[in-house]
Amino acid sequence: MSLHQLKPAAGSTHKNKRIGRGEGSGRGGTSTRGHKGAQSRSGYSRKKGFEGGQMPLQRRVPKFGFNNINRIAYKAINLSTLQALIEKIKVSDITVDTLIEAGLASKNNRVKILGNGEFSSTVNITAHAFSKSAIAAIEANKGTATKL
Repeated sequence: MSLHQLKPAAGSTHKNKRIGRGEGSGRGGTSTRGHKGAQSRSGYSRKKGFEGGQMPLQRRVPKFGFNNINRIAYKAINLSTLQALIEKIKVSDITVDTLIEAGLASKNNRVKILGNGEFSSTVNITAHAFSKSAIAAIEANKGTATKL
């Protein structure tokens, strides 16, 4: 077998419709567009979501709720996660940069420390926000919680 003998599998290729190429093409006259109307004209484009005059889906479905534009989204990190990080890398100060390097937050995240889990280290933690239980647990172990 040579390269010039290779062919695609039977039925896997199709000939393109050659539209608007005269009567001899078998698609002459209206060029498969039918007679008259907007869709037969050049330059016609249907609006996104248009359903032929039927009420479109985005208008049929009920709307509810809202998005608060002033909401500040935080990346939540529990004290149990911080405890595991402290045992792993042995640090006395934890900042947002430390959490980014450890892969617990990205550089665009605001970080909030939550008080879930066991915590037994004396460390200084700097973050954007803290829960009351997290502050209590950190200060109970003679550490400090500093808000940015």
